[in-house]
Amino acid sequence: MAITDRDKGLLEARRRFRDDTAALYRLPSSLRRYYNQRLTKQIAFNVPKGATVLDVGCGIGDTLAALAPSRGVGIDFSKEMIRIATERYPDLEFHHTDAHSLSLDETFDFVLISNVVGELVDIQAVLERIKRACHERTRIIITHYNYMWGPIVRLAERLGLKPFQKEQNWLEIEDLENLMELAEIEPVKSNRHLLAPMPIPMISDLVNDHLATLPFLSRLCVNELVVGRLRPKPKSKDYRVSVIVACKDEKGNIEELFRKTPKMGEGTELIFVDGHSADGTVEEIERCIGQLQALNPELDAARVFTQPGTGKGDAVRYGFDKAEGDILMILDADITVRPEDLPKFYDALVEGKGEFINGSRLVYPMEDQAMRFLNMLANHFFGWCFTWLLEQRLTDTLCGTKVLFKSDYEKVKQGRAFFGDFDPFMDFDLLFGAAKLNLKIREVPIRYRNREYGEIKIDRFRHGLLLIKMAAIGYQRFKLHRQAK
Repeated sequence: MAITDRDKGLLEARRRFRDDTAALYRLPSSLRRYYNQRLTKQIAFNVPKGATVLDVGCGIGDTLAALAPSRGVGIDFSKEMIRIATERYPDLEFHHTDAHSLSLDETFDFVLISNVVGELVDIQAVLERIKRACHERTRIIITHYNYMWGPIVRLAERLGLKPFQKEQNWLEIEDLENLMELAEIEPVKSNRHLLAPMPIPMISDLVNDHLATLPFLSRLCVNELVVGRLRPKPKSKDYRVSVIVACKDEKGNIEELFRKTPKMGEGTELIFVDGHSADGTVEEIERCIGQLQALNPELDAARVFTQPGTGKGDAVRYGFDKAEGDILMILDADITVRPEDLPKFYDALVEGKGEFINGSRLVYPMEDQAMRFLNMLANHFFGWCFTWLLEQRLTDTLCGTKVLFKSDYEKVKQGRAFFGDFDPFMDFDLLFGAAKLNLKIREVPIRYRNREYGEIKIDRFRHGLLLIKMAAIGYQRFKLHRQAK
């Protein structure tokens, strides 16, 4: 997209203005320091140390340096800003260039456009340009200030609390998401933060850590952040699939699991992880393995293990470690979610519609005894709660069917220390890990059936208290950004 001569004149005026004011950014006021600290904290939560980062509109390089990238490249249209950045951070790479004409021969894990879109003359054109610096797993992070704060910002400029800026584009999160969609960049999540930008001891942090996260008050926050990814293209490659079934005293469901689990991609293996069953479940699995070709000739293989510990989470983690497939699927042994539904999850993942596929039992009507009323109410509540916490839509956090690439699970596993080993179910271990990686979460509605064999293993009150604990952990990690000790 070519910009007009009139726009070129506007860009040149903004460039001269930035050159003239660049020195003011060397020694920021206490307000500016506090603002930068809070903004950098929000960005750094989404960018792990050691990633490769392109910072578009990098200024004097402070934010890029704070992210500790393994390779950091900053660009800015202000020659003076780039001179200062190069002087301050010689281990990083800086280029004097305009985002509207960006041209780099490499891709990055993250592209950051922080508080720059307000000055761009053609935001869509810049978004089209930065796509050239993205690979299929790149995350694009855009921050901008809430235009409702415009009068207060101008007052702060007149009082010398922050450097003057040229008039900014009027943008809300919805406008940024729309521009991203036009450039075929899919928004993954968005949030608002920083309700009290003034550094008032014992007050500002309290307000910004807690009150600013509340759904209604967040609309008044200064900063807006959107994370996006390139709109995915369907993959033609077939993948091998591992279906992990954690089981305990499920003998009556085993043969149906063998018969009904379909072949997906290049092949499907069934992995059973038994929790010390007393009803002959393991013997039934071994019998079915011996008759695999007769029961289901489409399956590549089936294996059974005894879990080393206790609980579903322990069993699933053990099964994931033993899996040989490219794609990992969890299927509950009670068959309340039917194996025949699994291809929907496979297609959603392989076609790029999501990078973490979660089942939802709360769309279609259930069979009469499939879920007790109090359980349903709790699931609706926690769906809303975790939508707020993870900043991606979730209706059913506890559906046992979850699907992701094994390569992504390995990253979840590496980042588990941030959350701690707290989840006996594995549902939140995966959901939290996927959200922290900014994976696109997509839900696949399924029909939830009655259990036909065995007993429900959920204690609604004990596990309900555990869910409250999960929500508290999610709040600490995602809203307060506090790592597990």
